[in-house]
Amino acid sequence: MEEKTQKIAGAALLVFAGAVIGTGLALLFAPQSGAKTRTDILRRSRKIQSQADDMVDDLAKNVTNLVDSIGEKTEDLLETGRDVAGSARKDLIRLIEEGASKLEKLRTILKRA
Repeated sequence: MEEKTQKIAGAALLVFAGAVIGTGLALLFAPQSGAKTRTDILRRSRKIQSQADDMVDDLAKNVTNLVDSIGEKTEDLLETGRDVAGSARKDLIRLIEEGASKLEKLRTILKRA
């Protein structure tokens, strides 16, 4: 899961970088006035910033969901471990009691002989 999150973050970063570079090149080679170009750059940079913010929000949500999922699975695993340990403990106690009972029977038999 961590690898998937890293790939998503890398892809988002590449998209963002591509958008910035593409926008810059398009504006630099556009045949228009400097004031118009600056206005376009400002407008497009705000749009790109908004898109980047959305990507960051999405990534944060994905990471949060991943952390929550890992936490739930960890809790399930711990609970299963507790159940197994409790069951093994009960079995061990039962076996010890059975062994003690058999030893007592053998002791009784040996005393009679």
